Amino acid sequence: MSERSKLLAGFGLLIVLVTGGLGYIFTRPTWTDTELVTLKTLWIGSLPPLAPDPSNQYGDDPAAVEFGKKLFFDTRFSSNGEVACATCHLPEKGFQDGLPLAQGVGTTNRRAMPIAGTAYSPWMFWDGRKDSQWSQALGPLENPVEHGGSRTFYTHLIDENYRTEYEAIFGELPDLSDRTRFPEAAGPVADETARAAWEAMNPADRETVNQIFVNMGKAIAAYERQIMPTASRFDMYVQAALENDTKTMNATLTDEEVEGLRLFIGPANCTRCHNGPLFTDSSFHNTGVPAVESLPEDTGRAQGAQDVLADEFNCMSAYSDAEPDECDELNFMVAEGHELTRAFKAPSLRNVTARAPYMHAGQFTTLEAVLQHYSTAPTAPTGHSELEVLNLSERQIKSIIAFLYTLNSDISAP
Repeated sequence: MSERSKLLAGFGLLIVLVTGGLGYIFTRPTWTDTELVTLKTLWIGSLPPLAPDPSNQYGDDPAAVEFGKKLFFDTRFSSNGEVACATCHLPEKGFQDGLPLAQGVGTTNRRAMPIAGTAYSPWMFWDGRKDSQWSQALGPLENPVEHGGSRTFYTHLIDENYRTEYEAIFGELPDLSDRTRFPEAAGPVADETARAAWEAMNPADRETVNQIFVNMGKAIAAYERQIMPTASRFDMYVQAALENDTKTMNATLTDEEVEGLRLFIGPANCTRCHNGPLFTDSSFHNTGVPAVESLPEDTGRAQGAQDVLADEFNCMSAYSDAEPDECDELNFMVAEGHELTRAFKAPSLRNVTARAPYMHAGQFTTLEAVLQHYSTAPTAPTGHSELEVLNLSERQIKSIIAFLYTLNSDISAP
């Protein structure tokens, strides 16, 4: 074979001899060993078994999973009786809501994040202000525009509707019938009446309520730990590539999808933030996303880092089941620095094509708009951004989006 023929073959060309010269039949490009290593890191088959959450001793208890599922879908756990966790995290929409700003009893300032696979993440919310699924579950319950309730309100609901399920997991519930000790609505919340009632309670009674409240979160987390993405066409393709099964590879992804994959792991540098089997590094990045003028200033991780350190329910708290030396993420987190300002968590890209609009406040309505933003790297509101100009062509953007569709799959949940 001539040097020219060898070069062409390296680009995935099948060379055939025809009358009057050489003919070229374009076939799928081959992957280098280095590229195969990268593809394997993105393959769902590389996702390790889910390790126990040391801060939640009930995280893998089947009874807690079932109890948490009931709480997840129960709209009674809201001030208007119409909002549940599943209101913003709908199973039929990939456990998100498809809205630019989440809608609870009111309107929030951010988009609801997808929760499939978040059991693998050390940080929750766009700003990482919570460091476990169970502590994350507690935040919306007390938020005035999400569930809008209070701690005693929720403990009375548990007492009246779920005493049997609760006691089977966490032990005996105390007598909560005395409303002078356990008011109907009391907690460290925005509502002044409920806050005053909370501050008037005996410290021991407040502690009783806190423990029930925390156990609710740990049960919800037990359910959420089971919510996982399943294998997609991309994963089938990578498995075939690792087995050198070209027939399955060619039948699984189109030329355009393969081109998009090459760009994704190569020149487009998407794996800088969206890497690993869940297509996220679970970290925080300032990508110059514009602020929404009608919303309050949002500094992202800069504030979230301070909030998680001060959180009464973090891994180091008295309500955590972890030992202090098991809280590495909290112990060694970066808490300050200009790079944290307007840095937001990179979400998983699995099922991303079904999750418009995009970014932390739904700033972009389409994936085309997202990729145009990444391609042009406009000046960030803060003057700081991690983006570099890519100058992607329309064809390249189209190919990357075609590839992203190959990440779609069912989501497994109890």
